[in-house]
Amino acid sequence: MTQHVLTLSCPNRPGIVAAVSTFLFEAGANIAEAQQYDDPESQRFFARILFDHPEGTADEVALRAGLAPIAGRFRMDWTLRNLAERPRVMLLVSKFDHCLADILYRWRIGELPMVPSAIVSNHARETFAHLDFDGIAFHHLPVTRHSKMEQEAAIWALVQETRTDIVILARYMQVLSDGLAAKLAGRCINIHHSFLPGFKGAKPYHQAHARGVKLIGATAHYVTAALDEGPIIEQDVERVTHRDSPEDLVRNGRDIERRVLSRALRWVLESRVILNGSKTVVFS
Repeated sequence: MTQHVLTLSCPNRPGIVAAVSTFLFEAGANIAEAQQYDDPESQRFFARILFDHPEGTADEVALRAGLAPIAGRFRMDWTLRNLAERPRVMLLVSKFDHCLADILYRWRIGELPMVPSAIVSNHARETFAHLDFDGIAFHHLPVTRHSKMEQEAAIWALVQETRTDIVILARYMQVLSDGLAAKLAGRCINIHHSFLPGFKGAKPYHQAHARGVKLIGATAHYVTAALDEGPIIEQDVERVTHRDSPEDLVRNGRDIERRVLSRALRWVLESRVILNGSKTVVFS
C-alpha cells in the first residue's frame, strides 16, 4: 500500500486542519496518523500527516496540484513524500568510527529507511579496514588548512553527483565553512558531546572529568554557520560518578553519541522533524 507523509508549517489560524483533511478525504486518502502543534511563541502551526490510499495507488501529481492552492491560502511551508522513496544519505567521518558503524548496522537491519549515497573521509580507507562498507562508494578527501576550500568543493560536487538528500557528520572532525554550511542548510546533521560550549578543544571528556561532572551527554543538531549552535533535533544524557575514569566517560560518551545520532537520523528520514526558527518541532 502506498503511503505518503505531509509536513507543514504556517501562521496559526482557524481552518487549517479542516482544509487539509477535507482535501485528503476528497482525494480518497485515509489518514493513518496525524500530529500537530501550535507554537504560542512563534504563533505558527505545525503538522505531520501520514496517509494511505485504500482504493489504489495515489496520483502524486494530482495531490501536489490540489495541495498547492491550500498551501498558498494559508502561507504554508510544506513537503510531500512517498515513503517508498528512501532518502539518499552521505556519511562524513574522520578517525572515530563508532557513529558510522552504528548507522551502517541499523541501515542493514532495516531500522534506518535510507540509501547510503557515499562515505567520505579525510582519512584513508585503511583507517576503516575493519568495517564492511557493503559496496558503498568510499571517497578519501584529505584536507589541510590550505586545501580546505578545494576539499569542500569536492564534497559539494559529490553531494550533487550522488543526488544526496541528507549529509551526516558522523564524528567528522572538520568545521564546515560558512559557504558549505549554507548550501547544506536544513539537510546536514552533526553530533557532538553536550559539554559544548563548556569543554571545547581536545579531550573534552578528560576536561569534564577534571571538573567532576555528574552528567555527560550528546546533541544531534542541524549544521549552521554558527559552530555547534544549529537547531537541536535530539539529546540524551547519562549520569556518571566520581568513580568513573576519563576512559569510562569516553566509553559512555561513544554510546550516547551513536544512539542520539541514529535517533535523530531516523526521525529526519521519517519526516518527523520540522524547523521552527532556531529550534525544531519533532513529532517522535
